[in-house]
Amino acid sequence: MRKYLLSAAAVVAMASAAHADDGLSMGGITLYGTVDMGMQYNLHGTSTSDYFPTGTAEVLHKNSNNSTFGMAPSNLGQSKIGIKGAEDIVDGLTGIFKLETFFDPQSGNIADARKSQTLCNGHTNDPARNCATTNDDSSIAGQMFNSAAFAGLSSPKFGTATFGRQTGLVADGVSKYDPQAASNAFSVIGWSGTAAGGGFTGDRRLDNSLKYVEQFGPLRVGGQYKFGGYTDGNRNAYEFDVGGDYANASIDAYYMHVNDAIYTNPLTASQMAGLTANCPGCSADTTLSGTVANTSTFAVMGMYDAGKPKAYFGYEHITFTNPTDAVPSGSTDIGGYTLAFNNNSPFTNHKILQIAWTGLKYNFTPKFEVTGAWYHLWQNSYASGSMAGCSTSLSGACSGYQDFLSLVADYHLSKRFDTYAGAMWSKYAEGMANDYNHIANIAPTIGVRYSF
Repeated sequence: MRKYLLSAAAVVAMASAAHADDGLSMGGITLYGTVDMGMQYNLHGTSTSDYFPTGTAEVLHKNSNNSTFGMAPSNLGQSKIGIKGAEDIVDGLTGIFKLETFFDPQSGNIADARKSQTLCNGHTNDPARNCATTNDDSSIAGQMFNSAAFAGLSSPKFGTATFGRQTGLVADGVSKYDPQAASNAFSVIGWSGTAAGGGFTGDRRLDNSLKYVEQFGPLRVGGQYKFGGYTDGNRNAYEFDVGGDYANASIDAYYMHVNDAIYTNPLTASQMAGLTANCPGCSADTTLSGTVANTSTFAVMGMYDAGKPKAYFGYEHITFTNPTDAVPSGSTDIGGYTLAFNNNSPFTNHKILQIAWTGLKYNFTPKFEVTGAWYHLWQNSYASGSMAGCSTSLSGACSGYQDFLSLVADYHLSKRFDTYAGAMWSKYAEGMANDYNHIANIAPTIGVRYSF
């Protein structure tokens, strides 16, 4: 892979000299990428991870504690490198492909959220709270092409069909209709894959999936199906999108369902002690615990372009139920990580998470824009027994809510280079603040981004 990328870079460099307007493209093949680096202050933060895709936790976590200040990668856009191509096969039919990898520009490592979790294995009986470094689950799990690896056919008359590892339709909608364009430092639905993954972040991207999209004049439709098998058992998923454009407005409605969705966590000290007995041959370096559920998502998202100002909105309703099939100890999930301790009945009472957002982007000049956004998340009480119907912070199964406000200014110094400054504020309450060291945070960030 490295040899191929270097060869491609050499070819593209020669092509660029002869065809300056073509950027980094030649013969239908394009080498592209983004490097995004900045400085960030977190009122209640965590130590920077060399593997987690965003590096830092602008979003509050249970281990968010001391104030932090330092370098922060991939704030406005994910640092990445990729190759994509298009080749005419016959008149009106084009073959396409895309290979894309996210990386951490601080360390040079391929982004691997699950490695950030395994590094916290065994840190007391609550590693999610007591591990010092940023860690969380993600669909970005150290794969060579952790962002995308797909190929397909495209026709202006019949639409585009692709197969492989690719973002889901709901994830595409979040990127399109989030006023902050799913940025890591200024959008909770960008930093976290809960909204884009239809409940669990691991499903923001679907391996082994067939995806079809088509635009019929002002109307569009889309469908996607993830086949079970290979390393992730019998898990499957399907998504649908129906939308359209009218005048300066755009709106889409989505549905997504995932069987046996998995969310991972680091192993506790007691799980580490029992790892050999529970999962013979499992290594602590590649083993995690899992929460397994079926997830169903309804979503509506839209935007209105009034010229200089653009308004955005979105709403998701996600239902979590117990899984169709239990995931046994020793199962292998994305990135080659093993699941040793799995909770296969976490939602005896259905959990309902709702997410709403709105925002405004204003272009003061062609080079300078300011974007403000508000995100609100709230859940029902799905606790049982004496805690049924609760609305306190005594249990994470009680009803609760989270609010996020962000503001960012972005100035484009040139076609490929921009600089930005902004901040995201957050507050957690009731069940969604359970066991947190702090319930509010502000994270100002400045940085630069180069895209080619």
